[in-house]
Amino acid sequence: MSKKKIIIGAVVLVVIVAAIIGLNMNNKKSTAIEVETAKVERKNIVQTVNSNGRIQPVLQVKISADVSAKIMRLGVKEGDWAEKGDFLIELDRERHLAAVESAVANVNSAQANAKLAKENMLKTEKDYKRMQELFTRKLESQANLDATYAAYKVEKARYESVLEGVQQAKASLKQSNDDLSKTTIYAPMSGTISTLNKEVGEIALGSQFQEDVIMIISNLSGMEALVDVDENDIVSISIGDSAKIEVDAIPGLTFRGEVTEIASSAKVSGQGSTDQKTDFEVKVGVTGIYKKQVEEGTTATNGHATKGDMQIPSQDPLSNLRPGMTATSDIMVEAHDNTLSIPIQSVAVRTVEQLKKHEIKAEKEGKEADAGKEKEETKYNPDKDGFVEIVFVVRENKAYAVPVKTGIQSDTHIEILEGLQENDEVVIGNYRAISKDLQNNTEVKVKEKTDEK
Repeated sequence: MSKKKIIIGAVVLVVIVAAIIGLNMNNKKSTAIEVETAKVERKNIVQTVNSNGRIQPVLQVKISADVSAKIMRLGVKEGDWAEKGDFLIELDRERHLAAVESAVANVNSAQANAKLAKENMLKTEKDYKRMQELFTRKLESQANLDATYAAYKVEKARYESVLEGVQQAKASLKQSNDDLSKTTIYAPMSGTISTLNKEVGEIALGSQFQEDVIMIISNLSGMEALVDVDENDIVSISIGDSAKIEVDAIPGLTFRGEVTEIASSAKVSGQGSTDQKTDFEVKVGVTGIYKKQVEEGTTATNGHATKGDMQIPSQDPLSNLRPGMTATSDIMVEAHDNTLSIPIQSVAVRTVEQLKKHEIKAEKEGKEADAGKEKEETKYNPDKDGFVEIVFVVRENKAYAVPVKTGIQSDTHIEILEGLQENDEVVIGNYRAISKDLQNNTEVKVKEKTDEK
């Protein structure tokens, strides 16, 4: 029985040892983090600034009245074409006609007063000259001479004053005539009436009080996108930068654009609140369209080539642009050709302490001693906040944190200036692994890639 118990105990012990070994192997296996990788490769990187805004004509004029009056007649309606000099608006003229008539009467009265004052001045001048002759012949006293001279100077001053009144009356008449002429408004340029804000019978307030736009006349042959660019991006934009413009109302088409104007002062919205935002207005002129080949099998319906739910205008797409349409612009601020690049999500940040800690740990455990020594000599250059920009490079099922220097970036890829070589295998996923779980010298398991069909 003792021998049997010993054998049974030995078997149980072997089973326990085997279970412990298996458990340790499973634990060891489970410590490896599953990741996705990709090779460092050369690509063309284009850095863009995304902004939103609206479509508007390059050239448009807001028509307002210079005088306040009721609108009596409109010569156009919204959507009409007007040539330069065509009649647009007639305002109520009665008050201004009355003002002209009053001003004419004032001028006539002033001129009559001036004529009378001139006659009085000439009379006193003759009296003074006659008194001088008598005084020379000692037939009049000095006192009478002085009195006559004083009377002459008074009449002369009165005449000059009346002449000033005549000029003032004429200026008032000129102003009244100008106000009267402004009751009729003509087109200052050729274009389309893109907006009509008032109807016959409404009051035009007059632009001297506030902006009161009656209509807008636009040259729709030249369109642009007026977009708001964040203050952090505006410094990278220059006049002449090319852009891609997408318009919500015209899906499936991308327009070419060029930056034509950059605002010199900011536009602040939500001032004093947590939503405060500082933007700069940028004008992007529409210069053409990125042509896309319509696939075979499309059909034409109502002048449009259709493919599924997408409609592609068969006419000039630029003619479909209308003022006020919502637009999104990607302004291309910099481009580098054939440069080393990796997916943008591959770049992570760690503190120097985190990187050094895991190097020392690996060295103490005696794992990858040579690699650990190499890592120990790696120089980390943290930014002002103490973080190092790194990429995890996979070598022999381990991820090493390699410090990198990055350049420009597109929506999907970022340029690598220093730290990596072409064909290096870098971790591109998952997000949790890159942002948190992975550390220097971490054991990883590369997820097998499946071909998507």
